[in-house]
Amino acid sequence: MQPELKKAIDYIKERIDIQARAALILGSGLGDFADTFDDSVRIATSDIPGYPRSTVEGHKGFLVFGRHKGVPLMAVQGRTHFYEGYEISRVSFVVEIIAGLGIPHLLVTNAAGSVNPRFKPGDLMLIDDHVNFLFDNPLRGSARFTDMSNPYSSELTSDIEHLALNRGIPLRRGVLWVSSGPAYESAAEVAMIRKMGGDAASMSTVPEVIMANTLGLKTVGISCLTNYATGISTEKLTHEEVTITAKKVKESFISLVSNIVTEIFTAQI
Repeated sequence: MQPELKKAIDYIKERIDIQARAALILGSGLGDFADTFDDSVRIATSDIPGYPRSTVEGHKGFLVFGRHKGVPLMAVQGRTHFYEGYEISRVSFVVEIIAGLGIPHLLVTNAAGSVNPRFKPGDLMLIDDHVNFLFDNPLRGSARFTDMSNPYSSELTSDIEHLALNRGIPLRRGVLWVSSGPAYESAAEVAMIRKMGGDAASMSTVPEVIMANTLGLKTVGISCLTNYATGISTEKLTHEEVTITAKKVKESFISLVSNIVTEIFTAQI
């Protein structure tokens, strides 16, 4: 273990007294799920040795440990993005912390633009797979040749789909396309994404998922579709719109994640 990572993990362990069963990385406008935790401990990421700070509006910058309906969890309120200027290995640093804390499961979430015209703003999309258009990889210079044939656990993804169906929670399935940002995609780029198999476009998630697969975490992902991508809609895109739409679907998002935590992650232990 690298000294910087060890310092970060030791700092966190000194402040918590639970062993989380799963970690959740909460995307733009989705961080409120961590507020449902009982007996929570909030650690400012700015205080953790070596931790890269999130500078994005709407990302609070905390690691939150607590129990949701009795299930011990860790939540990341405010992820770090590649477009903030960090090396890509820094973006996935939190996943190394998660693995170092012995947490076996990871749920990644994000706000994304709908590229598939059949998916509308406000939909939740279960991520089947992704396309890495960041032109970089968090493993460069370190671990190599991680298998990515099942980056989002097909077993857990199937379980989540059945759970959502039984609970009456509408849920799409699709491929996440991730590029570096921070500008939104042009109409021509969106047309290319559609032709190349993408259903939703985002600026996050992939570095974390690559690292999670490298470190053996069982991973699933959910995108909150907050807008139509450029060219599908004539409206100009803003980060404020993304955050507002994410908050509008907060109830269905919390309901889905709550059921994933209590029915699926606990059954895996």
